[in-house]
Amino acid sequence: MRKPNIGLIDVALAVGSFVLYTGPILAGAASGHGPTAAIVGLGLLAAAPLALRRRAPVLVLAAVSAVLIVGALSDVRFTLYVSNAGPALVVAVLTVADQLPWRRSLAIAGGAVAAVTASELIAMAIHPGTEQDAVQLVLAIPAWLAGYVVQTRRQYEERLRAEADRRIRAEERLRVSADVHDIVSHTLSMIAVRSGVARVVLDQRPDEARAALGAIETASRTALDELRTVLKSVRDEDSVDAPTLADLPELVERLRADGYDIVLHVGAVSAPPLVEESAYRVVQEALTNVVRHAGHVPTTVDVTCDDDELTVSVVNSAGDPQPPRKGAGFGLVGMRERAALHDGTLVAGPRPDGSFAVVARFPTGASRG
Repeated sequence: MRKPNIGLIDVALAVGSFVLYTGPILAGAASGHGPTAAIVGLGLLAAAPLALRRRAPVLVLAAVSAVLIVGALSDVRFTLYVSNAGPALVVAVLTVADQLPWRRSLAIAGGAVAAVTASELIAMAIHPGTEQDAVQLVLAIPAWLAGYVVQTRRQYEERLRAEADRRIRAEERLRVSADVHDIVSHTLSMIAVRSGVARVVLDQRPDEARAALGAIETASRTALDELRTVLKSVRDEDSVDAPTLADLPELVERLRADGYDIVLHVGAVSAPPLVEESAYRVVQEALTNVVRHAGHVPTTVDVTCDDDELTVSVVNSAGDPQPPRKGAGFGLVGMRERAALHDGTLVAGPRPDGSFAVVARFPTGASRG
């Protein structure tokens, strides 16, 4: 949708001000006061500056105020109403209040309106036969308040947009860093397991060693493809096919090929693509932790989804604890951050029977309104 041309709107405002408030006097449909040339000239001089009100709000207010002062002191009424009441001063004051800091705009508008009001009071004394009043003061006060409100609302909306942009950038950085961590951590864990097998059986069972090395090559190529996908998503999100829960069977099969006992249950899933991707990454990281810390123990992966929530759980039986690795510990943090990105929760920890469970819950569209 195209934005309206502000310049044309302001020009139309200036033309409309002259036509609607001075035009009827020139057409004989309303009575003015003073020579026709003065009515035309002052009417044009009061309306024309409004076309430049956004470019030079202070100068426009000064020009309009000067015209009103001249009109009052020279006893020329160039609008339909007493004391040349019309949109000129109202629009000029509103624009100053909208465009300038409130203290400065209040001082400038207050000075201009005070000068106009003083001229009206003087005109009432020196031209007692002409109807005059201090209407400009009455019009200018709500005009300044309206401009201040417009400015405050605009600044508030700008702050909201800036905060939303910062959050989007932060979430994108978090998503990319989490994806890279999950891909690299999972792949390196698989490579470590396979290379260990290859080293042990290299002399006695060379065929098995070759199979392990082939699996390492495949895992490395898969990791490179996934990293390219992640990096490509930073440039062009719409062109990237991110992993979803439909890719879990392939992930599990790769681990089963390494001798891991994993049972997978995936029910019908209806969730936004980004939620599915995060859920997939949580399962991937949880299985990586099984490989790194629990070893070859029975593990169950369950995925359930209803109208309000998508739940993924990874539970592994008690195994022989593996010695902690230096630098480990970002996996659980990353999983919790992924859940938090979608207003979800993640609980991870040991159970009384010695098993370890990771359970993540992601609200779906229905529950998030």
